[in-house]
Amino acid sequence: METPAALQTLVDAILGSRLVGPGSRGVVMVSGGADSACLAAGLVEVAGRANMEALHINYGLRDDSDRDEAVCRQLCARLRIDLRVERPKLGPGNTQAGAREARYDAAERLRNSAGAKWIATGHTRSDLAETVLYRMTTSPGSRALLGLAPRNGRVVRPLLALGREQTRAVAGDIGLPYKDDPSNEDPRYARTRIRHEVLPVLREMNPAVERNIAATWAELSEEADALEGFAQDALLAAGVIDGETAIRADALSSLHPAIRRIALRRLARWALGRSSALGAVRAAEVWRVACRPEGGVVELSGGLMAICESGWIRFEAEPRPADQEAIKISRAATVGLPVPGVCSWGSWSLQAEVRDGIVRPSGPDLATLDSDALGSDLGVRCWREGDRIRPLGLGGTKSLQDLFTDHRVPRSIRHSVPLVVAGDRIAWVPGLAVSEDFRIRPTTRSATVITATDWR
Repeated sequence: METPAALQTLVDAILGSRLVGPGSRGVVMVSGGADSACLAAGLVEVAGRANMEALHINYGLRDDSDRDEAVCRQLCARLRIDLRVERPKLGPGNTQAGAREARYDAAERLRNSAGAKWIATGHTRSDLAETVLYRMTTSPGSRALLGLAPRNGRVVRPLLALGREQTRAVAGDIGLPYKDDPSNEDPRYARTRIRHEVLPVLREMNPAVERNIAATWAELSEEADALEGFAQDALLAAGVIDGETAIRADALSSLHPAIRRIALRRLARWALGRSSALGAVRAAEVWRVACRPEGGVVELSGGLMAICESGWIRFEAEPRPADQEAIKISRAATVGLPVPGVCSWGSWSLQAEVRDGIVRPSGPDLATLDSDALGSDLGVRCWREGDRIRPLGLGGTKSLQDLFTDHRVPRSIRHSVPLVVAGDRIAWVPGLAVSEDFRIRPTTRSATVITATDWR
């Protein structure tokens, strides 16, 4: 039987998107509107009804929410596909954000239980145009315009080639049941005003405004993919692999600012574990601070920090309040180091052993100290303000702050360097200095040898 022309419009759009192939299995999200009704009907033709699972979320936020559910049941009965309905209870806070999270969580659960490959939503070219205009108004930078992508992980949007007027016409031609959402007429919502006030004016200027916005979006998206590729190549050339959050600043110095910004954004995303809103202004600030001899810290949104020091740029997410308290406690505590014996301190493991006779000193990476002078009451703690040491061979004392500066130890990790102490005196700073107070002498009868290993 020949497919009706209206239905063929949907099939052509879905196949043209290359997001859903014939016979593939997926979940279609239906709201009760014309767009999702058309999406479900088209997917039945492309993928086959046996491969379809439909999902409707009834939030119960409107008096007529049950009518939306009834329309979805009518639609799925007509298309002969299974429908699952969920009624989540939204918590306090941003209702729209909570609803979106509940919607996609439910879709992912259904996709996983059904062994499906994709989750399809009924966004159209009109939604894309409204999103672009809204984000141009509220968020600077090209990155904000690229959110409504054809594919986002498992989520696909196969109808972006069609406008809303086309889906409504198709739904009417083939008799699909649908119901208009009254909230789409509420002027309190910014998207409603764009739909009913802004876009009509733009259509008077050019009836093809939605097509032009969509074409511009597609071009920007393609160029963004190319720039991402250049940034990835730059990171690989600098020896940075996926998941790492630090890079030498000089590795970025020759890059175009746009490529540098994208490279920094990738590091920020890996540190944060999700997308980072590192725009042009903040990325330029990170680079400016990184180019200063003294470096510094740039606080970014989402609890992210860019730490610029010792020629490096590193992104770190701030620890949670509970973790911050644990860090404070660990910094205040001194862990005992038995002689002989082993102790753990943070990510470090320290081991002490005693050897008879004089042992040749081996430098700051391995402490060889006079056992009698050192004693057996040793501890390990972190650096505290005012700490000083008598570095071997210096002939005087030196503050640990100056010692760290001389050895270019980044400020951000100074508190994670273990100090071996004997009473109130610092005996060894691993990798940096041993104390003159505990040096090996001609009269030394036995030596305490201490090693430190960072397991990170």
